Amino acid sequence: MKLDNTVSAVVTGGASGLGEATARRLAGHGVRVALFDLNEERGEALAHEIGGVFCKVNVTSSEEVDAGFAKARAAHGQERILVNCAGVGGGAKTVSRDKETGEIKEYPLENFERIIQVNLIGTFRCITKSAAGMLTLPVLDDGDRGAIVNTASVAAEEGQIGQVAYTASKAGIVGLTLTVARDLSSEAIRVNTILPGIFDTPLLARAPEHVKAGLAASVPFPRRLGQPEEFAQLAETMITCGYFNGEDVRLDGAIRMAPR
Repeated sequence: MKLDNTVSAVVTGGASGLGEATARRLAGHGVRVALFDLNEERGEALAHEIGGVFCKVNVTSSEEVDAGFAKARAAHGQERILVNCAGVGGGAKTVSRDKETGEIKEYPLENFERIIQVNLIGTFRCITKSAAGMLTLPVLDDGDRGAIVNTASVAAEEGQIGQVAYTASKAGIVGLTLTVARDLSSEAIRVNTILPGIFDTPLLARAPEHVKAGLAASVPFPRRLGQPEEFAQLAETMITCGYFNGEDVRLDGAIRMAPR
């Protein structure tokens, strides 16, 4: 798929981090970009900067997702590109023991459900609604009708202690990728997923410098944190390379996560 001003895109979680970098890269090619995010101030500012449109969307709400797509399509027309970057984290062990009292605590189920709702179901919700819209478009001369890129995590394969909900949500995204790609293959819509390692994003920005330095040192090569622009570069390749389909690709500097 050629990236230019005849093509529009929706990027969820587009106001910061991996989503922001991807939105900027697409806009740099002339693509008309709509940002789905909850951060209205940051989203509006970025949309203005890149000539896009901001849609305040909680991906756990079908009504808000529908409204977001309606606003984006009214501004830019039906999107041919969807990049799913919206996600949340949160840690706790499956069960744990209080160090002082010995009390046994179960994982808060509402936290597990929240992470699954945002990361996994939210991703699938946006896929289905975007793909339904893509089906109304003609196939391009290069054979593509649309392209979808999802965001999982290396945690999908090596979840660390306390990451059970996050790991399950990201493993679910990996698990659906090939099936959705096959479901949409007859409609000329390609689907791929990126599994980022340790990236320098706003989620990590709150960590102390010595913690970030330690994380960077754990990467075999290059011995640093991943840059959001590198995620965007791979997303662009997945979108533009017509033979790239049904793949889950790690982007991690060869790291393999230890248990903790």
